Amino acid sequence: MSKFKPLWKYIKDNKDEDFQLSSDQIKKIAGLPIDHSFLTYKKILNYGFKVGKVSLKNKTIDFKKLGD
Repeated sequence: MSKFKPLWKYIKDNKDEDFQLSSDQIKKIAGLPIDHSFLTYKKILNYGFKVGKVSLKNKTIDFKKLGD
């Protein structure tokens, strides 16, 4: 089981085209802090999104919906 399973569910259930989550929001959703393995994790592609801009300053990650 993936340690990010709750986050994958959140992403799968998201109806927005593109969205942004803070590292605190991800920690709350996933139940653990984000790490670098997440940023290169390919499973997110299975849910129709990719990791977009990562802001270390603002501690946010943009998620971009994949085109059809």
